[in-house]
Amino acid sequence: MFDNDLLDKLSRVHPVVPVLIFVPAVVVLIVLGIGEMSALTLIGLFLAGYFFWTLSEYWIHRVIFHFEPEDGFGARLHWIMHGVHHDHPNDPLRLVMPPSVSVPLSSLFCVGFWAVLGTPHWYAFGAGFLAGYVIYDEVHYFLHHHKPKSRFGKRLRELHMRHHFQDDTTGFGISAPYWDSVFRTFPDKARKSDRAAN
Repeated sequence: MFDNDLLDKLSRVHPVVPVLIFVPAVVVLIVLGIGEMSALTLIGLFLAGYFFWTLSEYWIHRVIFHFEPEDGFGARLHWIMHGVHHDHPNDPLRLVMPPSVSVPLSSLFCVGFWAVLGTPHWYAFGAGFLAGYVIYDEVHYFLHHHKPKSRFGKRLRELHMRHHFQDDTTGFGISAPYWDSVFRTFPDKARKSDRAAN
């Protein structure tokens, strides 16, 4: 896919890789926070971090992944980051973010959490945010390569497949589609099918 073999290899990631990298980070951050704050504060900040992830997921997907420069380096960068996924949506090794992108990006977010919340509060908030990222990556992989059995799972898959195959200007919330309702990017056809079912 790429002229450069190294770049091609770096863009392929097994879906277990985010789990192996980020779940230990989540555990370490929770352990660091346990001795520094009450259980209620830790849980509240963890949930707030998760909630912030879902909002970030929506906006990163909508604004960054779907910003499509016409040509040059920007067009190539977009294709590497997200365009390749839309061109090859069933490639199992191009469904989770490569660590060469996810590790530096998550580190920047965590530095931001530390700067805004300070120590120890950023530990729990960061743990929730990183847990949300892992959930997103694994849900995204699952939606492409498995057939969900639950009503909720089927709905998530339907919405994401609409994003891929009907209208990529809607349906940016993969693990949290409620943001599409909030920001008015919920797929119209999906909304119409909901009304017809009721």
